[in-house]
Amino acid sequence: MNQLPVSSLQKDMRFEGFLLVRMAEQRTSSNGSKYLDMTLCDKSGDLNAKMWDGSVNPPKVGSVVKVRCTIQEYNGRLQMRVERMRDKQDDDDADLSLLMPCAPEKPEKMLKEIQDTIENMQWEPLKKLMRELIRMTGDKLLYFPAAQRLHHAERSGLLHHTTSMLRAAKALLPLYPFLNGDLLCAGVIAHDLSKTIEMVSDDAGNVTDYTRDGILLGHLVDGVAQVRTAAQNAGVAGDECVVLLSHMVISHHAVPEFGSPKPPMFPEAEMLHMIDDMDAKMNEMEAVVKRTPAGAFSEKIWSLDRRVYHPNYPAASEENGDAAFGIDAQKAYDGLL
Repeated sequence: MNQLPVSSLQKDMRFEGFLLVRMAEQRTSSNGSKYLDMTLCDKSGDLNAKMWDGSVNPPKVGSVVKVRCTIQEYNGRLQMRVERMRDKQDDDDADLSLLMPCAPEKPEKMLKEIQDTIENMQWEPLKKLMRELIRMTGDKLLYFPAAQRLHHAERSGLLHHTTSMLRAAKALLPLYPFLNGDLLCAGVIAHDLSKTIEMVSDDAGNVTDYTRDGILLGHLVDGVAQVRTAAQNAGVAGDECVVLLSHMVISHHAVPEFGSPKPPMFPEAEMLHMIDDMDAKMNEMEAVVKRTPAGAFSEKIWSLDRRVYHPNYPAASEENGDAAFGIDAQKAYDGLL
């Protein structure tokens, strides 16, 4: 399969190739005609796509389609105008490994990092509670994304988001020694676990819909219920860690308009919110910069409510390796641990 990655597509380019269906719905325009509204992707990124043919049924979410299209711009955002589309056939030369967005590390490795963090906790009731939460989540944790279309919308994206936050938390703890490390790490691990009951995902990490509980309650409320159930199962329901962890889960979005009825009310809860917000935004910005040429601005990013600029970074020298500014981020990170 020889085709351009989605992240490299620009206005007025032609594209023909295989893409994964993230979302597909038949809609009705203002003049009454029907069209397909889709999100199509490969592992490098995704684009909205329109097919102005009301006779075509929407493809199944999670399926692979072959499309022929032109890249256009609408309201400052790139979009595919699809002329022809068909389902992938058995004899097609389509490399699915190039189409499935997935986390950069193996899920088993990331899960072990979480489990090792739990086993190193000194707060015994909290350790028991976290063990039970991971057990209750089960194998879904290995493949579930962190979102349907926004940050970490990839196979094993929930683990990617969680382990990235966990590493950030551990790097920050030496700077703020008054924080309880066990509680902060527990909040990081628990805060989004109930996305596995908020969304419906196949084992390739494609979210096809939200569940009834996800729509009516959401992962913050479901998350508190999960914490309480795990505490009962683990025999630690009377320990203060239960209400503290419950508060961290329900307050990690910080404000009512994003679903949190309570703001963070103790330091570990506030730090959880800030790390979560940072990691989500950095993941989104990374994806935007990858598909935006150096020296150019992206389209307006809905989730960030702004355009993103891709700076003209100095070229990495041989001496500095991949570090654009001569600072080795991995060495700096290791030095904090």
